[in-house]
Amino acid sequence: MTQETVISIAERGIITVLMICGPLLILALVVGLVVSIFQATTQIQEQTLAFIPKIVAVLVGVVFFGPWMLSHMLSYANEIFSNLTRFVG
Repeated sequence: MTQETVISIAERGIITVLMICGPLLILALVVGLVVSIFQATTQIQEQTLAFIPKIVAVLVGVVFFGPWMLSHMLSYANEIFSNLTRFVG
């Protein structure tokens, strides 16, 4: 296995991880920003107020994006396992 092959596999893995985690991270970021703006305008400085909306938003995001995320993970795993003999040999 050449260095280019290893780098391409690692690059594909990193891109897959970013594509899978990206929507949930963006969703948590947007909800956190909205809650922070709400806290700043109302001057409510409760630390636990930011966690509950983020958790609910991420859970809704997992339900909504779950099938898409699973299909990407399965296609990447299928690609790796189907080419395993080429990587080892």
